[in-house]
Amino acid sequence: MDTSTDTHRASHHHAADGASWSQAARATLHCLTGCAIGEVLGLAIGTALGLSTRTTIGLAIVLAFAFGYALTITPVLRSGVALKAAIAVTLAADTVSIAVMELVDNSVVLVIPGAMDAGLGTVLFWGSLAFSLAVAFVLTVPVNRWLISRGRGHAVVHGPH
Repeated sequence: MDTSTDTHRASHHHAADGASWSQAARATLHCLTGCAIGEVLGLAIGTALGLSTRTTIGLAIVLAFAFGYALTITPVLRSGVALKAAIAVTLAADTVSIAVMELVDNSVVLVIPGAMDAGLGTVLFWGSLAFSLAVAFVLTVPVNRWLISRGRGHAVVHGPH
């Protein structure tokens, strides 16, 4: 039996199988943290100021990307990576995950009747927001698993810089 061939097959099989679900869940939780901060702030600010639904959603998306990227770039920079490289790593690590999460959570909030018109003091506002983030998490985990299994997404943060 040729053990080098078996080792090669095992290593190829592992690469083909991709990331574990727990790796994907951790990456998605990291993404969710930044997205949730931005999403909550954006929706709360837009609602409190009486902004249009479109403007409120836009603000939430911009803030979700800003906080999501900030949570990734900060430790990358602290590890000694140059700014230009840290920006590239951050964009590669988080863009797809944040985009999917934002598409899902904002779509969910928009389809819940009255959620965007509910005030900050209502269960409907906070409940729909919490529900939308939970749905976004569940639907983004497989995306992150697929990305990580191909050396993309959050995997680039842990790869050589």
